[in-house]
Amino acid sequence: MLRYEHIEYLNLLFGIPLLIVAILMYNRWKKNALSLFGDRRLVQKLMYSFSSVRTKIKNIFTILIFFFLIIGIANPQIGTKMEEVKREGVDLIIAIDLSNSMMAEDIKPNRIERAKQAISKLIDNLKGDRIGLIVFAGEAYVQLPITTDYSAAKLFLSTVKTDIIPTQGTEIAKAINLSIESFDMENTQDKAIVIITDGESHDENAIENAKKANELGIIVHTLGMGLSKGGPIPIYNKYGNKIGFKKNKEGNTIVSQLNEDLLMKIANAGDGTYVRANNSKTGLSTLFAEINKMEKKEIGTMVFTQYKDRFQLFISLALLFLILDLILLPRKNKWINRINFDQD
Repeated sequence: MLRYEHIEYLNLLFGIPLLIVAILMYNRWKKNALSLFGDRRLVQKLMYSFSSVRTKIKNIFTILIFFFLIIGIANPQIGTKMEEVKREGVDLIIAIDLSNSMMAEDIKPNRIERAKQAISKLIDNLKGDRIGLIVFAGEAYVQLPITTDYSAAKLFLSTVKTDIIPTQGTEIAKAINLSIESFDMENTQDKAIVIITDGESHDENAIENAKKANELGIIVHTLGMGLSKGGPIPIYNKYGNKIGFKKNKEGNTIVSQLNEDLLMKIANAGDGTYVRANNSKTGLSTLFAEINKMEKKEIGTMVFTQYKDRFQLFISLALLFLILDLILLPRKNKWINRINFDQD
């Protein structure tokens, strides 16, 4: 099994596309600067020793150096020994709403990001519990099966965005159904579902599904993301810049409001607790306290207990490409220059 000791450093990989863009812009600037000196053919003859191929290779080396260096400092580790580890905990599935209304900014920075921050803190506080992640909008999908691998949970959580589900809507009933199916009903661990949503739906089937879950011994909690006054739903362009707000057919700005009544009914039907988030607190701590009251039973899980560091390989590759980059000059070899000069 592969894991990263410092998985947060992998976020630096998002900087590599920026590095590529910077290199391309720099090369374009050099080309434009050289064109100011005169005719392109004349300039090329004056710079007969310059090798564009070598320059491209050095650019590739630069990108590889940064890539392997980032992987190295994240320290990939390979599991070498698997053992059954006994833990005490409960099975917990978090179902997070990814409908467009979760982009509303009545809760800062917005509902979805605040929910992700809260879930991340919840994962940090888990000890022995197993956690799964389900995302839903018009459909529901398993983002992460139930696991005790909290690093994997945080990694999958970081990829959650509203645009990963093509079908819009707020089908809470489907999320509850999929959560029930994701539990191993043969084990005796206490089970709970936490639904994080603004509840902007009239999904009465969700109440029936919450009752069904409770009859199976699964507690259903709800966390309402949004303020009572609501907020508009922003629209972003492909560059991530806000360009306006969603409007209805009459041209009026749509205000997304929290449907507390539905979320309370779902929690009551699931014998759980309803909590509303605001700008000062998300409410997951309250729900976590409720989860801690549940009976924690022993869970036997096969996990890797010994890992070997593999950062040396990637750091070595980074150093290798650095040395090659230093050795490789951006100009042609002398004998090639002599041949070109003689031909001219």
